[in-house]
Amino acid sequence: MAALRTSSSACLRAWFPGWVNDEGYVPGRPGSAPRDLNGRPVRAGRWDRLRQRLRGHGADEPIVVGDPGLVVVAESDDEAAASSTVLAASDWRPEEEVVLRHVLLIPRDRADDAAATGGLDGYERVDDESVSVSAPEPDIEVVILARGQLLDAVHLSQERSRMASLGSRHGGVVVRWQVLQRPVERR
Repeated sequence: MAALRTSSSACLRAWFPGWVNDEGYVPGRPGSAPRDLNGRPVRAGRWDRLRQRLRGHGADEPIVVGDPGLVVVAESDDEAAASSTVLAASDWRPEEEVVLRHVLLIPRDRADDAAATGGLDGYERVDDESVSVSAPEPDIEVVILARGQLLDAVHLSQERSRMASLGSRHGGVVVRWQVLQRPVERR
């Protein structure tokens, strides 16, 4: 069975050279794999990759954290607001991938450690001028952590809790979270 799987994979790579690598990811695109509810890359099956190749790129293309075309569809700076309530009142589309972004205020000497800890869960530190949060004191730094994933209210609540814990352990606080998606016309 393994030999059959290997020969099928080799056959698809021969038909579509350079389009996907052995793991099913698009070469040269960091984070190019679709992600699950926990933000972990999910390897697309051979049939899905073939179907996607025949249809061409589009809405099925995995979301990238640094994409400048993403728009905020849901956000809150109220730590007591229920995730489900905020998502229900937003333009969030649950069937599509999102970039989940958290904005933290961390002491400057601990900011790199906080970003590295977030990196263990697949978060990337991003610099985004559109986030209008300023540090209240000179020794406090604004740290923005983001990752692509599928999302529902339960997992959003888990990630909010994870970031609150990360901020607390590094002497800081979470001041906002945002959900970003592609605009409807770009799908």
